[in-house]
Amino acid sequence: MRTAGLLAAFVVALVFGAGIPAVLRARSYAKPMATSSPHPLDVSTDDLRFLLAVARTGRLVSAATLLDVDHTTVRRRIDRLESALGVRLLDRGADGWELTEIGRLVAERSAPLEHIVEQVVGAASGGDQSLRGTVRIVAPEAFGTLFVVPALTRVQARHPGITIEMVTSTRPLSLRGSGYDLAVTVGSAASSRAAAEPLAPYALRLYATPDYLAKFPPIRTIADLEAHQLVFYVDALLTVRELDLAPVLTGMRVGFGSTNVFSQLEATRLGAGIGLLHAFMGEADPRLVAVLPREVDFRLQLSLSVRRDSALIEAVAAVRAAIEEEVRVRAAELIPLD
Repeated sequence: MRTAGLLAAFVVALVFGAGIPAVLRARSYAKPMATSSPHPLDVSTDDLRFLLAVARTGRLVSAATLLDVDHTTVRRRIDRLESALGVRLLDRGADGWELTEIGRLVAERSAPLEHIVEQVVGAASGGDQSLRGTVRIVAPEAFGTLFVVPALTRVQARHPGITIEMVTSTRPLSLRGSGYDLAVTVGSAASSRAAAEPLAPYALRLYATPDYLAKFPPIRTIADLEAHQLVFYVDALLTVRELDLAPVLTGMRVGFGSTNVFSQLEATRLGAGIGLLHAFMGEADPRLVAVLPREVDFRLQLSLSVRRDSALIEAVAAVRAAIEEEVRVRAAELIPLD
C-alpha cells in the first residue's frame, strides 16, 4: 500500500507541479471540482490504471473487458479519480470517451505505472523479464492484414506476454487520440494527441482480369477508360480525402463501390470492372493484370502514430519497431517496380 501511495504521489506531483501551465491546473472542464491542490495520498494508483484503460480503448465497456471488471466499476473508479484530482479527465465524444486536455496529461504521466506493474508481475513469477501488456493497433484493413499482422505475430512469438488487439479502419484519427496505442493512417495524421511520423508511401493502380479485357477494344490511353466501370470506394462514404481519386479518372464511373478493399479485389477478379487497387494486392494476384500502370499510378502516404502516453511502454515500442521493420523489408511491394 505504501508503494502505491508513493507512485500516486509521484504522478500527482508531476501533473500538478510547476511543469504544467497554470491555466491547465485551474481549468474545471465544466465539472465543479475542489479548488485546492489534490493530496497525493487521496489518489489511488489503481484508479490511474483504470484511466489508462479507458484512454487506450476509448470505451468504458472495452476498458472493463481489458481489466476484467464490470463497466460500472470503471465509471466509479474514474469518478473517484476525478474527485481526488479535482479535474474532469474524460468527455463523451462521438465515438466513445475522450481524454480532456488535463486527462491526457494525467494519462501521459501515469503510463510508466503500467510498466512498473509488468516488472513486478515478472519478478513475482520467477524473474521472467519478458515484455507484457496489451497493445491496440488501428490500421487500414488491407495494409493491416497483409503487413501489420505478420509483424504482430513475430512480436508475439518473441514476447508471449504481449496481447494484441488490432482494429481495422480507414477513418481519420480522433483529434483527442483515444482508443489506440498505435495507428497507421492514410495521409498525414491530424491528431495533436499523438506523435506521428511518415511510415511508407504506397501505390494504387488499375487492374483487371485478362478475360474482362478481352471483351473490349484494347486500352491504350486514359481516354479509352471511359468505356469501363470502375471498382473502387463508395464516393459518399469516403472519410479520407486522399482516397477521393475517382474524379481524377475522368469519364470512368464507379460501377461497383465498396468500403471494403477485399470486396473491391474480389469484384475485380470476377469481372465487375477495372479496379483501382492497392498495388501490393493487385501485383500479388496472378489472376489480374495492370492497366496503364505508367499513366495511372497514384502515390499515397502511410503515417504511423503513437499515443504520447503509450510511447514509453516497452510492449508498444516493440510492436512499433516490428511494423517499421516489416515495411522496410517489403518496400518493393508497396511501390512495385515497372
